[in-house]
Amino acid sequence: MGHKQVLDWLAAHAPDVPVIIPGASTATVAEAAAALGVEPARIAKSLAMRVNGEALLLVTSGTARLDNAKCRAALGGKPRMLDAEETLALTGHAVGGVCPFGLKTPLPVWLDVSLQAFDTVFPAAGSRESSVKIAPQRLADLLAKGWVDACKLPDQPV
Repeated sequence: MGHKQVLDWLAAHAPDVPVIIPGASTATVAEAAAALGVEPARIAKSLAMRVNGEALLLVTSGTARLDNAKCRAALGGKPRMLDAEETLALTGHAVGGVCPFGLKTPLPVWLDVSLQAFDTVFPAAGSRESSVKIAPQRLADLLAKGWVDACKLPDQPV
């Protein structure tokens, strides 16, 4: 269900964005990086959460970790991750294939500044075996509400 939604959305809004089906799992950052032959930081993971009761997606670098204090400052409240069932119900994508394209329910999409370190990133494409290759600014232009600084990178102090 999710992958078809993504393909339809991309065909209508961004036919130039290539969908990649590497023949291996892309369900986790490590699996996606290995399957696509890229560093884990270039995997764009989509986090489904609620902030002040509003559901949203935050797309971050694969190695970035959500920083509650930064997230509160950037998004105006404490983030609460959605469980797998609610994520599927709202996005139409199962955990491991969640992406900002072809969402079942229109949700605000925020991009973390951690993605700006790369010329291209690789979000999921609605399934656990697919991805897309896209420039972070193109991703922002297509669907983001804006850029936020809500995460901590591995080399940043706790």
